Amino acid sequence: MRLFAKRMRTRKPSHYRSGMTAATLEGIPAIILFQLLGGPFLTGYLLYLGASSFQIGIVLAIPSMANMLQIVGALLIQRYTNRKLLFSFLCGFHRVMWVAAGALPLLLPKEFGVIAYIAVSLFGFAGQAIGSVFWTSLIADMVPARVRGRYFGIRNTILWAGGCLAILVFGQILDRMPEPEGFYILYIVAAVCGVLDIVLFLKYPSPPFEKSEQTNMTAMLSVPFRHTKFLKSMLFISLWLFVQGISVPFYNYVMMDIMKISYNWISIATLTQNVAMVAGYFMWGNLNAKYATRRLLFWTLPVIALSCMGWGALPFMPDKAVLVVIHMLIGVGVGGFNQLMFNFVVGDTPKKERPMFIAVFYALTGLAGFLGPLSGGAVYKMAAGAPVWVALYGISLGVGVLMLVVAATIGSRVLLDKKLQVRRLGGTGWRRSG
Repeated sequence: MRLFAKRMRTRKPSHYRSGMTAATLEGIPAIILFQLLGGPFLTGYLLYLGASSFQIGIVLAIPSMANMLQIVGALLIQRYTNRKLLFSFLCGFHRVMWVAAGALPLLLPKEFGVIAYIAVSLFGFAGQAIGSVFWTSLIADMVPARVRGRYFGIRNTILWAGGCLAILVFGQILDRMPEPEGFYILYIVAAVCGVLDIVLFLKYPSPPFEKSEQTNMTAMLSVPFRHTKFLKSMLFISLWLFVQGISVPFYNYVMMDIMKISYNWISIATLTQNVAMVAGYFMWGNLNAKYATRRLLFWTLPVIALSCMGWGALPFMPDKAVLVVIHMLIGVGVGGFNQLMFNFVVGDTPKKERPMFIAVFYALTGLAGFLGPLSGGAVYKMAAGAPVWVALYGISLGVGVLMLVVAATIGSRVLLDKKLQVRRLGGTGWRRSG
């Protein structure tokens, strides 16, 4: 028995296990970086720089707009097949530029801060968008299909636990320190996480890449559009992200600029969301091992809609109690939606054509994700001249009702298979389809 145990301890980990461990370790500094630079503190930082709601909408829409460049990545990957090298360079470039986008305005006159942030971050997220095609294709090959749902559930749980801690700590720091000094510390820590993330990129394996069977660019681009189920799902998800983008990205804006809530309480609300998201990742990941991805994706939709509608309870219930419930719902809903959407793209697509499926999917949904916050920023700007309740809860309540209608009508038709049960010949059991 001891000899067997010794052999088990000294045996080298499998290629798959090493890759999954590397992806998990790399994700920890990455999620801290994303929480510090892209979470609620981004809205606070932009308000400190003097940004309007419309400018905040532009900044929030930049990552989605950049995703339209993923088609460029899908074409490049057919020529430059060293996915580890390319994603390390491009995503590393993003980390450097994103930190620089926030650090530069601290050194410039305040009137140029927002413009400088937008300009520099555009370059950074362009690199992230192209590099993510290489990363997604690589990690899809690194994680076996049979454990994919559960692995990403566990990985995301670990990562977001780190994100929760970062939110909690920096909520305290920013609440206790004058704004410029607090943001100095934030960007120093973000820079350290960015460097560590780039170093950990090099721990990824580099499995061989299988090129597309298509002979030219037009043929490669047309493949995703010939798969009816994929096309319908992609169009619906794009519509959903557009509607969602009008309200959800502006939760922090409403709390900070309209409700005047402190950084400390903002961090508590966001921590609540992240804890719910961690629980959601684990829950949806386990369910995904048993049930079809598209079906579970549908059931995240009403949760997100209810989060938006929850703002309508503000006139009747204590503010903080409402905000806690809203953030719990959005954590479970959006966490599950993002995880299942990713699993859908990497799991329900043919391996050799996967980069183009990924690129087309994120290009179209990225366009919708860009137009949503842009429209939301314009809506909140127009609401500035309306009664306070319109911006406080009216917009989110209306968007939530619309989302619920869209989910019940279009979403149920696209994501739920009509042929739910198929009787096996010669038996009494039932089998799920789809």
